Amino acid sequence: MIAFQYIDNQAALDALVAQYNEAELLVLDTEFVRTRTYYARLGLIQAYDGKHLALIDPLAVNDLSGFWALLTNPAITKLVHSCSEDLEVFANYGKCQPAPLFDSQIAAALCGWGHGLGYAKLVEQQLSISLDKGESRTDWLKRPLSAAQLQYAANDVYYLYQLYPALKAEVERQGRMDWVLEEGARLTAGRLDRPCGDMAYLKVKNAFQLTPKQLAILKVLAKWRLEKALSRDLALGFVIKDHGLIALCRKPPQNIGQLMRMNELTEQEKRIHGKELLEVMVTADVNNPPPAVDVLALRPGYKASFKVVKALLTAICDTHQVPEELLASKRHIHDFLQWHLDAQQGDLPLLLTGWRGALAAIPLQTLELSI
Repeated sequence: MIAFQYIDNQAALDALVAQYNEAELLVLDTEFVRTRTYYARLGLIQAYDGKHLALIDPLAVNDLSGFWALLTNPAITKLVHSCSEDLEVFANYGKCQPAPLFDSQIAAALCGWGHGLGYAKLVEQQLSISLDKGESRTDWLKRPLSAAQLQYAANDVYYLYQLYPALKAEVERQGRMDWVLEEGARLTAGRLDRPCGDMAYLKVKNAFQLTPKQLAILKVLAKWRLEKALSRDLALGFVIKDHGLIALCRKPPQNIGQLMRMNELTEQEKRIHGKELLEVMVTADVNNPPPAVDVLALRPGYKASFKVVKALLTAICDTHQVPEELLASKRHIHDFLQWHLDAQQGDLPLLLTGWRGALAAIPLQTLELSI
């Protein structure tokens, strides 16, 4: 049994924060629930500095500001594992991002232990301990939490602390600590920015198929949907699904009767949003539509250029023992080709910056691409 302190009052949290402020390393994890909401709903925070393992109840403690301040203390390294969703929680609830950030999943990949390792797999591989996954589907908003659920939560930070010394030593031996911290900073970048309503239409599936006039309608609809989702804390699809927005743009209804006959919208979508949808659609500036959604992958020469870049990056990965998923992912190559097509204007693509750029920038920029 792992010993922990359950923090459910302000005095206990304040005392804990004072202790953690003296730490050099703080292991972090969160438990949350996400069903219909835009943002995950925080149910529990786990933290461990090697001396004090705490399970913090955010439903019981009203003021977490002291704890959130720990996350930006530059003297404390924050240790996490596969932290993307945790970072979303920190941004939404704490309005902050942890720094400096050491993600053990990324570190394990960069030092050759394996790419994309789950926490339980990494613990089993390095510590020969098999973790119980039986509480993974817990409703973390329900109270009280059982002893088994609390132990499950404690495990997530306790064993990660045990993993850290060997993982850190191997990363440092290979001279890649700066790489790990760079990846941590990249993961947190932009997390505090509010989603941009004017650009929301670019994330709607099949937006590229629309005409300029239809795209102008989609722009105002997608912005409206995002604002509605944020104000009501609903996942986008629980406001209106993508295919419903596309249908409205392709054949815009002129009145509520036409809208009510659309099969692409659910009865609930029609009933709740029908009138408002019509009001939003007439605000579209069809005479000044947004730029067409350029699908780079459909352009002549894209596939051939992609293969050339992929082959080069694969060779670099083999030489430097770097997982292809971190250096030669489809997204990274696509962004590089987009930058190349845009006459090398705008922000540098990821492949030309940081540790990736140190490995790949010179050979990439000597390539002759046909796109």
